[in-house]
Amino acid sequence: MVSVPMPQEIIRGDAQAFPSIEILQKNLVYMLLALVTYLAFVAVLRFQRRHTLHKTFSRYATRESMRNMTDHDAWLIQKIIMQTEFPFIVLKSLQFALFRTYGIPTISTLLLKTSQFSDSSTAFKRYADTGTLIGEFMAFEPSSERAQTAIARTKFLHKGYRASGKILEADMLYTLGLFAIEPIRFVKLFEWREMTVMEKCAVGTYWKSLGDALEISYDALPSGKAGFRDGIHWLEEISAWSHAYETQHMKPHPRNKEIAQKTIDVLLYNMPGFMKPLGMNLVSHLMDERLRNAMMIKPPARIFSSVFASVFKLRQVYLRHLALPRPNCMRLDVFAQKPNKHGRNWVTIYEGAPFYVQPTVWNRWGLWAWFKWALGQALPGDEGEKYQPQGYYTPDLGPKYFEGKGRKEMEVIKQALRRQRKGQCPFP
Repeated sequence: MVSVPMPQEIIRGDAQAFPSIEILQKNLVYMLLALVTYLAFVAVLRFQRRHTLHKTFSRYATRESMRNMTDHDAWLIQKIIMQTEFPFIVLKSLQFALFRTYGIPTISTLLLKTSQFSDSSTAFKRYADTGTLIGEFMAFEPSSERAQTAIARTKFLHKGYRASGKILEADMLYTLGLFAIEPIRFVKLFEWREMTVMEKCAVGTYWKSLGDALEISYDALPSGKAGFRDGIHWLEEISAWSHAYETQHMKPHPRNKEIAQKTIDVLLYNMPGFMKPLGMNLVSHLMDERLRNAMMIKPPARIFSSVFASVFKLRQVYLRHLALPRPNCMRLDVFAQKPNKHGRNWVTIYEGAPFYVQPTVWNRWGLWAWFKWALGQALPGDEGEKYQPQGYYTPDLGPKYFEGKGRKEMEVIKQALRRQRKGQCPFP
């Protein structure tokens, strides 16, 4: 005779097949404990680099002591900010700083007259060369050969235009100011914390010193002739002056619109075609009303603005509370530290056309390469020497018609820089 289990026996058997309430509660406690431990771990590590930075440079702990900040120390603090603390946002802010200058008609008109944005090929080349020159004197210490060569090349390229009045000195000052102002503004808006006073002072000190090296006049600033107390003082004055300059000169102009569109094409180069309208809305979202009006660009759709604002806010929360800080071994290094076998330098990261990128196995067969291939874009080493895969020679960077020119002039400039720019404090 077959015995039939009673309901109580079935219940007991099912209970044995599943975890008890006590076990579930215990596991939940362990999970919560692990989560709290991880969050505390992130909180400690998140601010460790900031604490270490301020401890290392404790000699600049007070506003009074910041007047003694050296160019070399300012460069090093800024480098840490760029490479490990806020790499993505600072890089984008520098790109946006350059983009913002095109809202000034005198700047956009000159660039179009030089034909550097006349077609996509020259636009990509000009974008790559400008980024490389700026990157060279930011990535390497002020007294280094590479930084001084990049400064000398920049001065040579600007020399004729400045002498003829085609480049206005006010536009030079405005452009310089943006490269200091925009990173601080972008970090405050989009990062998990804003820069500290010492970090801001370092940014101001570095760019003030660079302006001296480029022989940009500060006479338009209230303390331009008398001198600035420190990097913060310089930042305050150039920020106020730049705002007033924009109010007066950033006006709608067809040339602004033309060069803005060509630059946006470069910025959105890596987006699939169906996503470019979204990218255009993102660019517009990052622009303020004055800049949009000057470039004659429509404001973003309201729904896109809400989505973008939410995404940036979620990113801030994620980085602040959930993400571990970027280790030094994963720092953002855009430029190779030593020349290759051709005696040229090269870039390790690129976004647009692959100018100055070596055709390594990873660069041609890695995940990024497959993505670029899927979009039908050129890879490093494609089309022969078009993208100069052998690397760049800094004294030749710039428009094609300036290649091989200015050697003697640049050497004179470098000799002066060796005497004048040794990493010392730029304030009297």
